[in-house]
Amino acid sequence: MNTRLSSLFAAVAAALSLSGCYVVPIDARHPPQVTYSSRGAAESIALPAAQPQTVQLEARLYPVNDVAGKMGVLTALVSDTLNGHGRFTLNAGSETLAGEASRIGTDQAGFGNVYRHVYGETRLPAAGRRGIANAASGKGSYVNCEYVLTAAARGVGACLFSNGAKYQLHFGG
Repeated sequence: MNTRLSSLFAAVAAALSLSGCYVVPIDARHPPQVTYSSRGAAESIALPAAQPQTVQLEARLYPVNDVAGKMGVLTALVSDTLNGHGRFTLNAGSETLAGEASRIGTDQAGFGNVYRHVYGETRLPAAGRRGIANAASGKGSYVNCEYVLTAAARGVGACLFSNGAKYQLHFGG
């Protein structure tokens, strides 16, 4: 958001420094423009579109079984581009697992399978935005997670590793 505001302020400052100029209101269907007039002739300059901001969300994974207990508490990072998709990375021992996280609809087939494997039953929160996250390492390890965001940067979930480790996932502080 700060980059977008900085770009907007820079455009306004540039526009104000020109004689007889004004800023054309931004319409999402068209790129922003600065229009100025000099000696009766008006010209428009298209400004570059603002780039989407990335939000970093930290998730903590807490062991649920003995296999996970030997691995300990893990920290994952989700780089969310605010379009329902992002990168998912975590370190498990000497391995770095990298993959994707995506928000899904409430009617997504198969959602709840990881919860059942981790908890033995479906323990999904009643409300919130659902998502899945998957990551793998170059050594063949992988993790599958399901989560429900109950607020903008808060939520809970479950993760199942390829070695049988089961984790409870918490987003936010």
